[in-house]
Amino acid sequence: MKLGISCYSLRQAMMSGEMDILQVIQWIADQGGEHVEIVPRGFELVNNPDLVDRIREKADDAGIEISNFADSANFIKPDDDAFRREIERVMKLVDITHRLGAKHMRHDVASRPIEQSTITQFERDLERLADACRQVADYAAQFGITTSVENHGRYVQKSDRVQRLVVAVDRPNFRTLLDVGNFLNADEDPVSALKNNISIASMIHLKDFYVRPSYRDPGDLWKQTLGGNYIRGAIVGHGDIDMYEIIRIIKHSGFDGNISIEFEGKEECKLGSKTGFDNARRIWNMV
Repeated sequence: MKLGISCYSLRQAMMSGEMDILQVIQWIADQGGEHVEIVPRGFELVNNPDLVDRIREKADDAGIEISNFADSANFIKPDDDAFRREIERVMKLVDITHRLGAKHMRHDVASRPIEQSTITQFERDLERLADACRQVADYAAQFGITTSVENHGRYVQKSDRVQRLVVAVDRPNFRTLLDVGNFLNADEDPVSALKNNISIASMIHLKDFYVRPSYRDPGDLWKQTLGGNYIRGAIVGHGDIDMYEIIRIIKHSGFDGNISIEFEGKEECKLGSKTGFDNARRIWNMV
C-alpha cells in the first residue's frame, strides 16, 4: 500500500495563491506522502505542456510518484458529433497522463439532473457510455495506462451502476477509482459499497463526511444527497464514516494499489489533509 494525497485536497491554498502546484507536490512529499494525484483545480494543463513537464520534474526531484491524473468528462451529448468531440478531448487527457509519467487516469463519464438520474435512464445510456469508455481505454492501452471511472456526480455513483459500467466496457485497463465517501452522495452505505467494488478498484480515495438525515436540515455549508439527506466534508477519521472498518476491509482485501487522502472539509486545507493522512496511517497500523 502506498499512501498519498490528492492535490485537490490543497485546492483552497492553490485557488487563493498561497501555494502553486509545484509547492503542493513538495508539501505532500514533506508530509511523508508516497504519491500525489494531479487534479487541475487552480491551474490548467491542456494548453500548458511546459507546466506538465515541470510537474513531472518536481515530482522526480521530491522523490514522489505521480499516481493518477484526474479531470472531468461527460459523454451525455445531444448528437454524434458532440459525442465524438468529447471522446477526442478525453483522449488528449490521456496524452497529458502519459507526459506526466502516470499510469492511471480518472475521467468522469456522465451526469444528469437529479430528476433524470434513474436506473431506467442509466440502462438506456449504458451502452453509449461504455462505448466511449472503451475507446478511451483502448487509446490509453498503448501507453500502459489504466483508465477509471470514479463513483462521482450522483448519476454514476452507486456501486451497482459503477459495476455495470466496468463490466460493460470489458477492458482490462478500465476499472474504478473507488472513493469511499462519495457513495454517501447517493445515500449508499460506504462499508457495503466498498465491499461490492473493491475487486474492481484500481485506486482508492479515503474521504470522510459528517452525515445528517433529511429531517434535520443543518443549514449552510452542507449539501444534499440524491435522497435529500445532508453531508459535509470532514477530516478523514473525524466524520461519521466507519473509517476503521473501511481501512480494515481494504487492508485485508488484497488490494495493492495506491490510496489517496481527498480532503473536502471546511478546516484549513493543510491541517485537514495532514491530519487525515496521519489518521489513515495510524488506523492502518491498528486494524
